[in-house]
Amino acid sequence: MANVIKLRKGLDINLTGRAQEQMLPVKSSTEYALVPDDFPGLTPKVTVREGDHVRAGDPLFVDKGCTEVSFASPVSGTITAVERGERRKVLRVKIAADAQQEYADFGVKDVAGLSADDVKASLLQAGLFGYINQLPYAVATRPDTEPKAIFVSALRDKPLQGDFEFELKGQEKDFQTGLTALAKIAKVYLSIGAKQSASALTGAKDAEVTVFDGPCPAGNVGVQVNHIDPVNKGEVVWTVDPTAVIFFGRLFNTGKVNLTRRVAIAGSMVKQTGYVDALVGTPLKQILADNIADGCNVRILNGNPLTGIIANEESVLGAHTSEVTLIPEGDDVHEIFGWMLPRFKDFSTSRSYFTWLQGKKAYNLDARIKGGERHMIMSGEYDRVLPMDIYSEYLIKSIISGNIDSQEQLGIYEVSPEDFALAEFVDSSKLPLQKIVREGLDILRKENA
Repeated sequence: MANVIKLRKGLDINLTGRAQEQMLPVKSSTEYALVPDDFPGLTPKVTVREGDHVRAGDPLFVDKGCTEVSFASPVSGTITAVERGERRKVLRVKIAADAQQEYADFGVKDVAGLSADDVKASLLQAGLFGYINQLPYAVATRPDTEPKAIFVSALRDKPLQGDFEFELKGQEKDFQTGLTALAKIAKVYLSIGAKQSASALTGAKDAEVTVFDGPCPAGNVGVQVNHIDPVNKGEVVWTVDPTAVIFFGRLFNTGKVNLTRRVAIAGSMVKQTGYVDALVGTPLKQILADNIADGCNVRILNGNPLTGIIANEESVLGAHTSEVTLIPEGDDVHEIFGWMLPRFKDFSTSRSYFTWLQGKKAYNLDARIKGGERHMIMSGEYDRVLPMDIYSEYLIKSIISGNIDSQEQLGIYEVSPEDFALAEFVDSSKLPLQKIVREGLDILRKENA
């Protein structure tokens, strides 16, 4: 029987526009792109030039600090552009897709007979190893790291996130193959939710299944690591998105790289919510074609409202994106007396509005911050929604002040920016906590390099 961990701290934010369990049509695109920024900690070195022809699975760029780690093209086609920004930073590599797709053949492999080195070598050769992240630092890992464990979270509980059980349908074999492959490297912990019942999750082989019962952020892999096997200085754990596990399984079962994701289309500004099957790097204008509601300005997010990246229709589907959400921008809203008016439709964690008397209901929130940044940290705010055994407020203070010794003592090796997403939402001082944590981790990584 699976171990059950119950969490009390957290906050479920119920927003309108949750994706219905139905498939939506999406046309194939003629152009795709891979974005290096989707892989945190990566310094890309492009290995292709404009005019080159690539197959699906051929490398587009490598990690400059570890050239073994390459990143595969999602499609076969011709390289049309290597877009660069300030200081020649690589923004994206664009590919014009062939009418008839051609795949690099890496050979079908029986994972039961593979060693840990064989699994690593296969993922490196196919350009998929970079989809594995690590703690500490919350960055894409490298093959020379020795993880004490590998964590996979199949629980998605942030507002408007997709349901992984629905994404998993029809792909159970690939998911199990991916888990078995990872188990060759280190012990695998698979975390699921109390309401998840798919046999591919509850009965998964070659993994220790743990049930997390509690509000968001119970699905955060950092929270799960903190409760199962915390990271100490000098230790490393790998974290893998469950869809990436499917990518790995497809590679071993078919010998080909197939980066098709089942993505939730959600939010109050979507005409028809549901799911689409789309390749990593598909333009969002293709995914959202004729499905954006009229009436006000729309914020498009590559991800969910708490941790998603602001995008537009020219952006492409991210490598780790499990949902595309559309919410009102809110820049056209003008309210007399602002927050001072009594509210019956707005969400509040401090009972400032009367909606707490109305029980559970769905809210249509927009992207406004509704307040200005203040340089103070209110005691107790973060701890109410962060179910981790760390002093979160003191950790933020130590990052802001640049006190590295204090950061290490307060548990920075255990956290990632997404762990502070809810704290950022409830923070009355409107501090960009995820950005602060990301900068702190980057500085610490350089110091320890």
